[in-house]
Amino acid sequence: MLAAPIGVWLLFFFVAPFLLIVWYSFGEKPSLYETHGNDVFTLQRYADAVTPAFLSTFGRTLQISLLGTVLCLLIAFPMAYWMAVKLPSRYQGIALGLVLVPYWTNFLVRTLGWQITLSPSSFVADISRSLGWGTPDLLYTAGAVQLGVVYNYLPLMILPLYVALERMDPRLLEASRDLGGNAFAGFRRITVPLAVPGIGAGLLLVFVPLMGDYVTPAVLGGAAGSMIGQQVAQQFTIAQNWALGSAMAIILMLAILAVVVLFGVLFKIVGLIVSRFEHVAVIEDAPGVSA
Repeated sequence: MLAAPIGVWLLFFFVAPFLLIVWYSFGEKPSLYETHGNDVFTLQRYADAVTPAFLSTFGRTLQISLLGTVLCLLIAFPMAYWMAVKLPSRYQGIALGLVLVPYWTNFLVRTLGWQITLSPSSFVADISRSLGWGTPDLLYTAGAVQLGVVYNYLPLMILPLYVALERMDPRLLEASRDLGGNAFAGFRRITVPLAVPGIGAGLLLVFVPLMGDYVTPAVLGGAAGSMIGQQVAQQFTIAQNWALGSAMAIILMLAILAVVVLFGVLFKIVGLIVSRFEHVAVIEDAPGVSA
């Protein structure tokens, strides 16, 4: 009974729209003035969606998403560790508030801020010209999109990492040092394994919405930094071909699911290999046990 409200919410705002998109994807665009029609059941829209332009944009989207997710992890981990372990507890709430401050502003407004910063008339361009480097070509590039997505999604990586690391008992690191372990050994054998749930949650929270991001590439990317979310949106808003747009959306969701499953399996395999090597190392280091 307590879970009923969230079940109803998911039914109406997730399951029902998803099923509607699936239904539209098996239809067609009957005429120039109609958006969709399901009088004929066909898979042709999926074949129409997989064009060279779609595959090229999808490849760029996957590259930006994977690199953005990795960059968010590399930036967020030391920051979350500092907040959870090194920072006194009375200041941790302030640090969390500073991490969340950007979310007090609309997503679009934050991205427009980067558009102003990277424009040829910005202070960054003025500094570059004063140093004799000329006017940098920063806006409407894949690099601008990469910068924008890392900035926009970084807090989604910091928060789960902070929660995981904040629960870590500091006495474990003290025990590691007492047993002769150095800082790297404590980090590898204690900190990272305990942070794995936060790492997994952060990767999902960043990668999944980043793959479908529409605002960031539309504002910062132009043609050079376009992503697949823009192609899907254009079918609904400009081409008015809801059937083709739905097929593209389903392909995108299936691709995201496949990538998540693939990396989940690789993550599990790497974890098993690491734990196996650590188990062997412990046995070999035990007194009276030869290599």
